[in-house]
Amino acid sequence: MDQSILQNEFLPKENGQMLNAETFSQPIIGVPEIRAAGEILRKYRAGKANLEKRVIENEQWFKMRHWQQFRKKSRSGDPEPASGWLFNSISNKHADAMDNFPEPNVLPREESDQATARVLGAVLPAILERTRFEDTYSQVWWKKLKSGTGIYGVFWNPQLGNGLGDIDIRHVDMLNIFWEPGVADLQDSRNLFTVELIDNEILEEQYPQLRGTLHTATVDMGRYLYDDSVDTSEKSAVVDWYYKRNGLLHYCKFVNETVLFASENDPVLRQTGWYAHGKYPFVADVLFPDEGTPAGFGYVDVMKDCQMYIDRLNQALMRHALMASRKRYFIRDNGSVNEKEFADWSRDFIHVAGSGLGEDSIREVKIDSMDNLVPSLLSQKIDELKETSGNRDFSQGSVTGGVTAASAIAALQEAGSKLSRDMIKGGYRAFAQVNYLCIELIRQFYTEPRCFRISGENGVEFRYLDNRALMPQSQGEAYGLDLGNRLPIFDIRVTSQKSSPFSRAAQNELAKELYTMGFFRPDMGEQAMAALEMMDFEGKEMVKKSISQNLQLQQQLTQMQQQLTQLAEVAVASQKAAQPEEEAASAAPTEEQEAAS
Repeated sequence: MDQSILQNEFLPKENGQMLNAETFSQPIIGVPEIRAAGEILRKYRAGKANLEKRVIENEQWFKMRHWQQFRKKSRSGDPEPASGWLFNSISNKHADAMDNFPEPNVLPREESDQATARVLGAVLPAILERTRFEDTYSQVWWKKLKSGTGIYGVFWNPQLGNGLGDIDIRHVDMLNIFWEPGVADLQDSRNLFTVELIDNEILEEQYPQLRGTLHTATVDMGRYLYDDSVDTSEKSAVVDWYYKRNGLLHYCKFVNETVLFASENDPVLRQTGWYAHGKYPFVADVLFPDEGTPAGFGYVDVMKDCQMYIDRLNQALMRHALMASRKRYFIRDNGSVNEKEFADWSRDFIHVAGSGLGEDSIREVKIDSMDNLVPSLLSQKIDELKETSGNRDFSQGSVTGGVTAASAIAALQEAGSKLSRDMIKGGYRAFAQVNYLCIELIRQFYTEPRCFRISGENGVEFRYLDNRALMPQSQGEAYGLDLGNRLPIFDIRVTSQKSSPFSRAAQNELAKELYTMGFFRPDMGEQAMAALEMMDFEGKEMVKKSISQNLQLQQQLTQMQQQLTQLAEVAVASQKAAQPEEEAASAAPTEEQEAAS
């Protein structure tokens, strides 16, 4: 939990004033309930012990500190090479995820909600940008790739927006969240806990009622193996306890046995619940699902065994190379060669006792060359890791076998990226759930209009949003009966905000092909529209709109030409009709001519 927003982070406001303990009457959550919750938390943590151990070990593997895991099995003094094949694979997967950063598209289910959907579609990206969602997205993906599960937390923070409050989306560490063992979905857990260690001085400053009670932490937490020495003796565990009761979601914050806030102790929230949507404010983004748990497993779990053998084979090769590069000798105890002078490479002369040169007293230790089996097996293990992780050479732009054409390389990259596309779609599903929670928080807390600056194709625009259009809408009456209220519901369609280099190249090639085939020729508009109906690609609607406009302009131009032709024909006919009259008039004598005659 961010220390800067720890104080009163979740406390609601009433008439512009922050609620405090004196506002509550007849508290339901007290010391007995906190003790019972603490016992539940200990059971939940015991059920999650194996997962925490795996997450901590995976972090060491990702940092290439895995020799600490099996150092006892290696001989003292042996080299400990840590190759970065596993790290490279995970970093490439993370790059794929960031290349396809998501963007929400809000779709209405009712025709009357179209205007609201357009506003939400424009405002949600602005809200995500305010919360620095790209950083959170990156953190969640690192956790997802390493340990198999990344968790978003979607909260309402009343301290944001200059005290007006706003949505706060944060990354939740796997070691800090606890759920009921055996459930496959976080929403199915009877209780849900998040725990964070906070300095005692900060807690006592923000919560004076804690003075003198923060001697020992009552919750033991798993910790990563940091390079720095982290002292937790002066920290206390702050527990956020979420639980569902009578169909409502309630929330309680406590330290040791001291209640800092409880929604059930508030007479208003006791009836409505903490969040109106009634769901835990957490979304788990799972890479590879595991049965019976909301947590999955990641690429480190898949690759670390292969990575271990790669490093062990590297160790054998390095050990053999070091042994072969260092000359060693057998020397007889009563030999004639002076050992000290022989070992001292700065001496130009080595003394030998007797008449011989000491070939019978000293002999070099010969190191046989290593069998080709070890390098071959090492290469096979590297290929196995690449195949297992789907991180082949062409996915990074490197190809073999004489493939040099850009189109062929792009085709190989596209074919090899199906694993990345699959895991990114899973991330999009979690992102859609995050946006659903955001819409519900807007529905509950946006009681005052908010202004958002929207940057689009038409420049900078300003949009205002409140929750009036999201609240239940009256459906009127029919035959004297009230039809009740309708709650506006929206669908979230997730698209990629950033196109990958391959996607951009493919779009450019497609545009050139459409131009070459005459799709943008006005006289080919009807044929082009018919062909587009059978095609599917990103930006199809924009192309159809452009061709439709060209077709309309062509039709208008044709109509104008026809009208001009008709006007010209009328003018020609009028001229032809007027010519006989002019000729007759010119042939008839004038009055002056008659008088003269």
